[in-house]
Amino acid sequence: MAVIGRLKRLWQLVDAELRQTFKEHDLDSASFDVLATLRRGGAPLSPTELMKASMVTSGAVTQRLDKLEARGLVRRAERASDGRGVQVELTAEGLALIDRALPDHLATETRLLSALTEAEFGELVGTLRKLLESLGDVSG
Repeated sequence: MAVIGRLKRLWQLVDAELRQTFKEHDLDSASFDVLATLRRGGAPLSPTELMKASMVTSGAVTQRLDKLEARGLVRRAERASDGRGVQVELTAEGLALIDRALPDHLATETRLLSALTEAEFGELVGTLRKLLESLGDVSG
């Protein structure tokens, strides 16, 4: 209970800080996740690729894309190679937004972890990875 209780409380504190950072850019965590995934990818991605990267259902990806497309942050287009399927890409506005939000997000994460030494940070990463893998999560 000592570990799980602390993990739960830690997540509540971290989540509140992250939500505040996203709010400053008129985003939520789901929208940020899609925009950041598209930014990392560097090229258009299929909804299936977004679903795998986000580890959410196809319905959740569709809802996120609908919301972001309505705001003009992403666009869906037929795959150029064969016209079958859809690819999703950032619009210029979406790219500009994620490029503004990402540094603030990283600064928030850095601040939240600043109590740890470099060695403690590395140890924590390894311990969390071990726990995740023991529970079947192999995403890293």
